[in-house]
Amino acid sequence: MTSNTETSQELQPAPLPRRLGAMLYDAMIIMAIWMVVGAIGVGLNGGQAVTGPLFSSLLFLVTFGFFAGFWTRRGQTLGMLAWRLRIQTLDGYPISLMQALLRFFTAIAALLPLGLGLWWSLIDKQKLAWHDRYSETRLVLLPAAAKKKP
Repeated sequence: MTSNTETSQELQPAPLPRRLGAMLYDAMIIMAIWMVVGAIGVGLNGGQAVTGPLFSSLLFLVTFGFFAGFWTRRGQTLGMLAWRLRIQTLDGYPISLMQALLRFFTAIAALLPLGLGLWWSLIDKQKLAWHDRYSETRLVLLPAAAKKKP
């Protein structure tokens, strides 16, 4: 993803309902990935349930890998793509791995107090949530694709 600073600055901040919609889509994808990882773990464990800190850590790393991979490569997870959202730096460029890491951990903290960090975007002057502000990123709404005329 390359930046077009002129058009990037004109993009509107992502509204909260779209953020929540993308989060719901991504949560379903993450659950499916966890089920696949769990099935592989059960297969490798002789058909027995897999538990413990090692398995939990693996699920955590897989989840971070999903988000960091999409955020740093395309700027969009599959849920963000469906809701026409993109993550970018405040200047409109792709985010770095360090920004993805900061965003991921801060997003967890933002969700813990009943999602207060997300609701914050409703009163923030720049419409940034806690994890946007802390990682120096922003979630923008992309314009709808022009419909082709027959």
